[in-house]
Amino acid sequence: MLYRIKDVVHTGRTPFQAVDILETEAFGRCLVLDGKTQSTEADEHIYHDALVHPAMLLHPSPRSVFIAGGGEGGTLREVLAHRSVERVVMLDLDREVVDLCRRYLPKHHQGSFEDPRVELIHEDARQYLASCDEKFDVMVMDLVDPMEGGPSYLLYTEEFYKIAASNISPGGMLVTQAGPSGPLTYSECFTAIARTLGAVFPQAYPYSVFVPAFVTTWGFVLAFTTDSPVHGDSGLVGIHPEHIDSLIAERLSKPLRFYDGLSHRSMCALPSYLRRGLESENRIVTDNDPVFMV
Repeated sequence: MLYRIKDVVHTGRTPFQAVDILETEAFGRCLVLDGKTQSTEADEHIYHDALVHPAMLLHPSPRSVFIAGGGEGGTLREVLAHRSVERVVMLDLDREVVDLCRRYLPKHHQGSFEDPRVELIHEDARQYLASCDEKFDVMVMDLVDPMEGGPSYLLYTEEFYKIAASNISPGGMLVTQAGPSGPLTYSECFTAIARTLGAVFPQAYPYSVFVPAFVTTWGFVLAFTTDSPVHGDSGLVGIHPEHIDSLIAERLSKPLRFYDGLSHRSMCALPSYLRRGLESENRIVTDNDPVFMV
């Protein structure tokens, strides 16, 4: 896929990764890390709606939220839209990326970093959680992809998910982005991450949505620490659209551009190739046997 670059807003390298912020003709301003598009003004709402709102709405009343990654502020923005939220701890290892996004991507964060409910910390999420006594209602993993030699691949392992589970309040949940889920790419990491979360948590549900800037469908996994509000074999897809719509109207402080009851059903109704891939997956991602996106 080719698209025209109108301007290079910033290009450089932090201690952790290469960073480019580009002005494009088709997608507006884009954040690119290590050569991979992370987020664009034109369609970031699809990704962030899909990542944040299913978990937040299926929790009865999320008050404390933990975010790992998400330096451009879109995930933080969507979490703060939930009226019940009282505290958000956001950890992004790369302070320089966050500072650049605060400066150059205002349409993404929309001032969310200044919200008094937010504590922004620049540390390794795994080390922080391993020594943290605080419990969170919802944990949102908006991490960069698990690249070999990258800063985040040890945040997709069984060992990390066990650490994270110990920091979730009873009845809480964890959601993570899980890489591409297209017919040529789902086996890179998506099915393995879903299988690993299913080995750690009592229930884990994969879902998928098409993100135009990624040129493919993208996978997510929502994991519950206890029995979920989902009953029967239909999983998340069995939740009635009207129920999702009523929760959005009741609990959010703004309308959503992408996610609603019908979008929820569409995301969770996985195509047969993904269902077969998930059923046949037997990899458990560990520190000693990590998974890498190509």
